[in-house]
Amino acid sequence: MTNLILAPEVQAAFANGQPVVALESTVISHGLPYPHNREIALQLEATVRAAGAVPATIAVIQGAVHVGLTNEQIEHFATAKDVLKLSRRDIGYAVATGRDGATTVAATMAIAGLAGIQVFATGGIGGVHRGARESWDVSADLGELGKTPVLVVCAGAKSILDLPASLEVLETYGVPVVGYTTEELPAFYSAHSGLQLGRKVDDPAQAAATWAAHRVYGGGSGMVLAVPPPVEKALDPQFVEAAIGRAIAQADAAGIRGAAVTPFLLSAMARETEGESIATNTALLNNNAQIAAQVAVALFQSV
Repeated sequence: MTNLILAPEVQAAFANGQPVVALESTVISHGLPYPHNREIALQLEATVRAAGAVPATIAVIQGAVHVGLTNEQIEHFATAKDVLKLSRRDIGYAVATGRDGATTVAATMAIAGLAGIQVFATGGIGGVHRGARESWDVSADLGELGKTPVLVVCAGAKSILDLPASLEVLETYGVPVVGYTTEELPAFYSAHSGLQLGRKVDDPAQAAATWAAHRVYGGGSGMVLAVPPPVEKALDPQFVEAAIGRAIAQADAAGIRGAAVTPFLLSAMARETEGESIATNTALLNNNAQIAAQVAVALFQSV
């Protein structure tokens, strides 16, 4: 039997048939500096509640899988230095060894799926890394989307990645990438990637209906709802690409590999953009949480 510790608020939501939105914890422990990480985690939960859903931030604490965190637990993840970064493959190890672990997109999807949560809000998914032809560095997020029926609301894949290759892999895994008010894949920090999706919804009700139909006909895969970053915080694509090039050069020079690549690049991007990337990241996280909650409410109302 799966042992999940549900926060009282999440338990009540399940009992009363209220919509629930999953949130990851890696953004707290490995994504943003303190106290910004704590503030955004609490803000995301407040945004989900304001839109009519119940937030469930997911993490492993001393080997126990928690679906929903207290403010004190969020504070712990925002300040602790020995928190593991968990993909699906790492959850069992963290549980068996009694460790603290912050969940990535893949791990959050896996646990949300076990808990029965259909909608998950995050910043951007992982994908195929640039240079993957040599490194074979492909995020487990893509494989998770191929086998776990959770709707992931995000600003596309992180723009530090190879976006065309990431789309190709998602197509192979049968994962629809649907634009929210756009037919173009957002590029995380910017609204434009030049990659056309051919699938678009214009409001939460359409998104919910598309997800409900995919649940029936999609063979068990997840779905990506790709939301452009807020216009007032979106960055110019050429500016972003130049900063990414410098960040990747720094990672190569430092010999950064594997799971350490993404946090290193995000930190380097913050330096290269003089903090503008963090402001954009914060804005899109909050925007995605709001839209995810609206979609979850629309799903609840359609039942």
